[in-house]
Amino acid sequence: MTVRQPRYSKEEFAQRGDTIYEAQIRSQVEEGNHGKIVAIDQEKSRSFEVGHPKAGNE
Repeated sequence: MTVRQPRYSKEEFAQRGDTIYEAQIRSQVEEGNHGKIVAIDQEKSRSFEVGHPKAGNE
């Protein structure tokens, strides 16, 4: 069985997400979505979804 190694470290992955969010997504989701979570597809489409955090993770 082959063990896959992550392409980016956790820190690099977080930085990439922050960069994409600030440059392409923030202006589209900021108003009316305070406290929600944004999930970003960093690898392919850079599409995103906005949702509520799970209870207990707020």
